[in-house]
Amino acid sequence: MAKAAPRIVIVDDHQLAREGLRAVLSASGIEVVGAVATGEEAIGLVRELMPDVVLMDVRLGPGIDGLEATRQIAALGLEVKVIVLTLHDMPAYVREALAAGASGYVLKDTAIGGLTTAIEQVMAGNSAIPLDLVNAAMRAAPLPGRNADVTTLLTARERDVVGLIADGLTNKEIARRLGISPATVKVHVERIISKLGVADRTQAAVMATRMQAMDG
Repeated sequence: MAKAAPRIVIVDDHQLAREGLRAVLSASGIEVVGAVATGEEAIGLVRELMPDVVLMDVRLGPGIDGLEATRQIAALGLEVKVIVLTLHDMPAYVREALAAGASGYVLKDTAIGGLTTAIEQVMAGNSAIPLDLVNAAMRAAPLPGRNADVTTLLTARERDVVGLIADGLTNKEIARRLGISPATVKVHVERIISKLGVADRTQAAVMATRMQAMDG
């Protein structure tokens, strides 16, 4: 049976941007179920339509901005992923997007293939935030308690897993590489996130990679 097309809501205060994005996504087989201009409209549409993914611009018109809208959508506790889609690669925005609960961060000059890949990644339960952007954000404002070598908190297997996450592998790919089940990989990932005190697998990979580099 063919996999159902992702259901997407677009949030951008420029009508031409909304219409252009709707056209290219639809041509790629992705169903755009709504497109709105404000954060408040986005929250209302998420409640009403329960999309799979919201593509959220950062800077919107009057009212709340995209980051606050992302926070409020995440607080709903629904199975809805938010990808921040913006022109801005500023570390502060990346950091706030992570804190707000965004699953992805994509620049608007990314090719459509990169955006559709990001949508597929978040639909699979992974993060879609380029490691270079996350790394820059964490360098700009390192979180407390990260001066110690955090990799010593991890078991040997967990270090294997986090290293493969940093290489961009999905849980299924990690399972094949290590000869274990995807369910076991998921357990390892959850423990890694808990031990390192981070929000998701991307932050865990960045922290571990950075600390290993400092030791090298």
